[in-house]
Amino acid sequence: MKLVKRTALAALLALPMLIAPFGGAQTQSQQPAAKPAAKTAAQPVASPEADARVKNTDAYIALMRRDIRQEKAEIMGATMALSAQDAEKFWPIYSQYDVELAKLNNQRVANMKEYVANYGTLTDDQADKLIRESVSYQRQRMDLLGKTYEKVKEALGGVTAARFAMVEHQILTLIDLQIVSSLPVAGQSM
Repeated sequence: MKLVKRTALAALLALPMLIAPFGGAQTQSQQPAAKPAAKTAAQPVASPEADARVKNTDAYIALMRRDIRQEKAEIMGATMALSAQDAEKFWPIYSQYDVELAKLNNQRVANMKEYVANYGTLTDDQADKLIRESVSYQRQRMDLLGKTYEKVKEALGGVTAARFAMVEHQILTLIDLQIVSSLPVAGQSM
């Protein structure tokens, strides 16, 4: 019990330092090359401030993807406290989960980039589209966590699976809090 409390405290202290705004849990090397968005006639020419904001956002994303996966896996490993035999079963399941989560996070990053680029001038339709995409991402992420919980439960039992699901949910909640606390409110200037 003391190990779980110490690990949870370490997670609370370490994650905010490692998690930069606008990130997902994927390494830069696994991230497909970003394609520049095609400018349409309706899009205004970006100001130097907007260009700087986009570059900063991209830098935060790159930093976050590089650091958080390893830190997250270390926290998960310490908290799970698996025997060598159980670890052999758990880590392949977790790795597959992490790959699928990274794909979902690509959707989230694209959605956040669109939001950050337009939050001050959103139309009702744009706002609706972005929120619907955000809700879809959250739903898909919870479905993925539930599917992975079932795999862990089948391989290692209910208590171990519950521990995985709880720790993963706590880590994802901390990441979400860091991200949403850094996003501007729709229709307002930063």
